[in-house]
Amino acid sequence: MNDMHMRISKLAVSMQFLTAAKIILVSLTWLLASCSDSVKSLNDTVIRTVETGSYSEVLDLFNEVGYTAERWQSGIREVPRIEILRIPPRWQEQAQQIPLIEKKSIFFRLVGSGVLMANEDIAAERKRLLEESAGEDIAHNEWLLGLARKYRLAGEDTEALDKEMLDRLLKRVDTVPVSLALAQAAEESGWGTSRFAVKGNSLFGQWDFSGGGIKPRSQRKHLGNYSVAAFDSPQDSINAYMLNLNTHRAYQGLRDKRAEFRAQNKTLTGWELADTLEQYSERGKEYVKGLRSMIKHNNLAETDKAVLWEKGKIVISPK
Repeated sequence: MNDMHMRISKLAVSMQFLTAAKIILVSLTWLLASCSDSVKSLNDTVIRTVETGSYSEVLDLFNEVGYTAERWQSGIREVPRIEILRIPPRWQEQAQQIPLIEKKSIFFRLVGSGVLMANEDIAAERKRLLEESAGEDIAHNEWLLGLARKYRLAGEDTEALDKEMLDRLLKRVDTVPVSLALAQAAEESGWGTSRFAVKGNSLFGQWDFSGGGIKPRSQRKHLGNYSVAAFDSPQDSINAYMLNLNTHRAYQGLRDKRAEFRAQNKTLTGWELADTLEQYSERGKEYVKGLRSMIKHNNLAETDKAVLWEKGKIVISPK
């Protein structure tokens, strides 16, 4: 009888220990998530809004915060969080009047910061995806279901996820090399001077079949009633571009190659992924050559090493 009491007592202690451990684990998970959210909230905080009336005032801001070519050439890869609210129509004319190197510098610095901020959000989603996938009830995890819907692997009527869907989701929720995004933005928008960029903040030439985009002056009839997507801000265009690469069937090759690099613990570069984008343009292989030429001649490979500063965001509001 005494032995039985001892076993029951030990079992009770073990259960109490397991319960306490579970509470501690849940608390730590909540604490880590809260800390992560706090850091993100801090980084998203607008610490300054600057109204600008010309490109020279944008350059003045860059110089003031140390976002300069000299610092970059010295090996400093920290980039400030800078978001421009819209592409002003005057840029179309001013960009033709300034030295090419200056035009490129302004464009790459503004878009580069936006790309890094978009990647930061995706990296946070990927981190939580990995954490949530290690949980017990992944099939009915509402957060995972929401993410699967965002990345177009699940519909509104999907009630449960399986391992195969999570594996596919992990391939989709991943970052895009800065060099690749910069090369495509420059190529597709003409350094932000195209009609679509100025009228609709469109940096990547994404098509729209909803009727809400900007009609090309001359349409290719065999492609149907299409337009170029318009956005409320350049940042929205960047976010949509990344979601497009991460979800559209035409870019499955990019996602597969990126996953291979991850599995082999190899550094992901825009140069390597560029050859998966033949279907992004009707130019096919010539388009890929153009992107790689853009990356090489503008030394964009170095941007794949860039990181955001651990401060809030500066917003540029063109007058």
